[in-house]
Amino acid sequence: MAFRSVITRPLWHAARVGKRSPQVLGGSWRLCSEKSSLDEPDFETHRDKKLFTPGPLGVRFETKRAMLRDLGSRDTEFIGIVKTIRSRLLEIAGVSPEVYTTVLLQGSGTYAVEAVLTTTTPREGGKVFIIECGSYGKRMMKICEVAGIETVVLHGAEDSKVDVKQVEEILKRDKSITNVAMVHCETSTGVIHPVGEVGKLVKEHAPGASFFVDAMSSFGAVPLNLDLANIDFMVSSANKCIEGVPGFSFVIGHIESLKKCKGWARSLSLDIVDQYEGLNQNGQFRFTPATHAMLAFRRALSEFKAEGGVDGRANRYMENCHLLQDGMRKMGFKKFLDNTHEGYIITSYYNPKHPNYNFEEFYNRLNSKDQVIYPGKVSTADCFRIGNIGKLYPADMQHLLKCI
Repeated sequence: MAFRSVITRPLWHAARVGKRSPQVLGGSWRLCSEKSSLDEPDFETHRDKKLFTPGPLGVRFETKRAMLRDLGSRDTEFIGIVKTIRSRLLEIAGVSPEVYTTVLLQGSGTYAVEAVLTTTTPREGGKVFIIECGSYGKRMMKICEVAGIETVVLHGAEDSKVDVKQVEEILKRDKSITNVAMVHCETSTGVIHPVGEVGKLVKEHAPGASFFVDAMSSFGAVPLNLDLANIDFMVSSANKCIEGVPGFSFVIGHIESLKKCKGWARSLSLDIVDQYEGLNQNGQFRFTPATHAMLAFRRALSEFKAEGGVDGRANRYMENCHLLQDGMRKMGFKKFLDNTHEGYIITSYYNPKHPNYNFEEFYNRLNSKDQVIYPGKVSTADCFRIGNIGKLYPADMQHLLKCI
């Protein structure tokens, strides 16, 4: 029998040169195609598309890089990170940790909205007054419908701020209301609603009711005083104005208002009282948390502070918005909202009524240039939306206008 010498090389060598290497599985040899980490994209030079959307949003490379670690959910370091995040969010909200608390939840912002509505509405005699002025107010209605929660709804116009006189009339007339809910920045249109005025009316005419505000796309960039606005519960998510990555949302809640809701939850995983008690007891989530997203969020909080906090972020977003709206106006595009609205998070535009215009083609052509806009959610008008939050700067807005 003839023998020949064989020069052996480690498995990693075959992977590096893109060869097929033998693997031992269950005692037998087989060939499989190896993919090396060297084949993965270079994150520092890989060009992301620019996201001019209400979410997901673009984030800084440093924020994404912070995710390149593995931490256990019960690791002492991770527990410390959760504690830091909870504390920093209260600082951004400008509230006392003696009065308010932060409850972190797995899932998108809608998970937090549903968690609040289904946890803080009494099981017996609960009735939610929903101030609906767009798609996200309608989502609150749907959540309550599915959960079997009674509602009274004020349907406002999508192109204007909520009528506080109508809010007052309903609060005066219906004394069975236990909860009031509304959206701060209605992202389907860009309207900023007078949350502070409504909060004062709730305190005056329904002092026993809790006041819930969806500040999903405004928290961190649009000033909002929870104390003065009499807000019991406010929600937002990681991938909005703080510019973290998607993966979790959070509730900032008045501690005493939260504690009285114990036992009311209609869901195990969305029970924010139970989540609050668990976080306070041992700093841990009840169920597997989004560890990597929270590592990114901690970094995003540092970036947020370095930019100047709420004021710094608001200034950049306002400059982005001014450039966008001025450029679109010069090209003949018409805004859905008139100039009395001071919102600067996102702008809705009417689709042009022209035989040569087709939104799908418009969208696809921009997408091919790495510019991603968003179809409209205005139910009463044919619109599309362009956001200017996230990792977007004036130069990005100018480039988008050139592409348009």
